[in-house]
Amino acid sequence: MDEPAVLRAVDPAKDVDGFHPVNAGLLYLGQPALVPATPAGVMVMLQEYGVELEGKEAVVVGRSEIVGKPMAMMLLAEHATVTICHSRTADLASHTRRADVLVAAVGRRALITPDMVKPGATVIDVAMVRTDEGLFGDVDPAVFEVAGLMTPVPGGVGPMTIAMLLRNTLTAARRRRSEVAAASG
Repeated sequence: MDEPAVLRAVDPAKDVDGFHPVNAGLLYLGQPALVPATPAGVMVMLQEYGVELEGKEAVVVGRSEIVGKPMAMMLLAEHATVTICHSRTADLASHTRRADVLVAAVGRRALITPDMVKPGATVIDVAMVRTDEGLFGDVDPAVFEVAGLMTPVPGGVGPMTIAMLLRNTLTAARRRRSEVAAASG
């Protein structure tokens, strides 16, 4: 299957996942768009917990079009200084130890260990790694001892992703209703 062709076939106005190139471009340009649900959920969580982003060091570990890249754009929009790392970043720990806000979205169990986290940092674990032993994230649970705030896996970001997908659906429906009303006079 040609995934980019499938994405382009979706009407951007109905792209509640926020993956269409038009919506990705609007996000990049800082303009209103339907944005990917997981990064949007992370941003709501940060806001609800009063995590200050302006002028802070944010590190995103993961560069996917679904989470990593849009997450970086959203953090930049809130005036954080953003570093994007990935599974092949040399000396990953030197980057993650600087983070006031660390978002892990690679999909490797316990990639982030306590020695890689700045004391008091906010740590958002987006990954969900399924094993015979259960569900795990990128962040070793022992990081709870170092972090100021940390999302659990499971039960942290996942429910927010669903909530943001529903929010995008409502936004798209309202926009469509407004367009229909405007067109009919």
